[in-house]
Amino acid sequence: MCGNLGLYIHVPFCGRKCAYCDFYSVNWSKSAAVDYTAAVLRNIRHYGDASRIVDTVYFGGGTPSLLTSQQIGSIIAEIRSSFQLEDDAEITLEANPCTLNGEKLAELRNIGVNRLSIGVQSMIDEELKLLGRVHDVKRAEQAVLDAAKAGFENISCDLMIALPDQTSESLRFSAERMTSLPVQHISAYILKTEEGTAFDCDDIRGRLPDDDRTAELYLEMTELLEKQGFMQYEVSNFAKKGFESRHNCRYWKCEDYLGIGPAAHSCYEGKRFAVERDLAAFVSSKVQQVTVTDDSPCGFEEFAMLRLRLKEGLLLSDVEEHRNDILKKLPPLVKEGYAETDGERIWLTAKGFLMSNSVIEYLVF
Repeated sequence: MCGNLGLYIHVPFCGRKCAYCDFYSVNWSKSAAVDYTAAVLRNIRHYGDASRIVDTVYFGGGTPSLLTSQQIGSIIAEIRSSFQLEDDAEITLEANPCTLNGEKLAELRNIGVNRLSIGVQSMIDEELKLLGRVHDVKRAEQAVLDAAKAGFENISCDLMIALPDQTSESLRFSAERMTSLPVQHISAYILKTEEGTAFDCDDIRGRLPDDDRTAELYLEMTELLEKQGFMQYEVSNFAKKGFESRHNCRYWKCEDYLGIGPAAHSCYEGKRFAVERDLAAFVSSKVQQVTVTDDSPCGFEEFAMLRLRLKEGLLLSDVEEHRNDILKKLPPLVKEGYAETDGERIWLTAKGFLMSNSVIEYLVF
């Protein structure tokens, strides 16, 4: 048991599958959403522990904003009843711009949602069409403006980079237009062609930037966002001061989180486990069926790897018995501009984040 707890609620519904997405999702229907919500509520009651303080709740998906405000409110109320939900808990809802309007946003604020993560992806209509998004730029902008008007002061937008045919100019246009909106956080992801998706084809792969060009776009985006006041705090995440995602940071700090819903993952009470990617099985089971993926998580390698994903990096005093081995390997990384150190802490540069898997593997394993 590691202090406070975060809850992740996986909402598997989508209105339409995006061309690049391999996350678990199914088509939304009114009856399926009712059955799903009932299953979430009984699972929260099953795991409930009045001694555990919940300080972050994250509704991810899929498209969680396809649920009604009443359904989301009932889940938050059950969390409050089954755990100790902090008064200032960060409660995030992922949302598609097309599912938001002024009335729903006001309802979400009233039931306790205080952070939105809006799946914008691009501020260019042609790119949005290519990605299979159902909104256009005008709708995305209006969703953000409506959210701010409804009282949301913690709004995040997704930005995708290394898109087919993307240029420095088009990426700059999207980033500048997005950061001109009343948002406090940007999650910037490099597009990957996942097996089995619509983008898993020669036509798309032939239009993607190569590794060197992708690296250039990533570094250009990092510089631009930081000039706009969005400082990088994790490989793919940038925030104005004080608006870092508290829930996502607990993943990188090996803090406890409990996942509920089909395809949800957990690091809870000394084990990592995952729920089957099957909505019907989740709905029909009294308690979600899980598979243990690691019965001894957060050992040295994993702890160091996750900490090095954060800009604040790895504190050597937290891995004292490995200090000398790490310091022996560090000089070439510093010389090549992949990492920096003050003698007690090691962190990766933006260039190092680009090669994070290789750099961390060299340094830690």
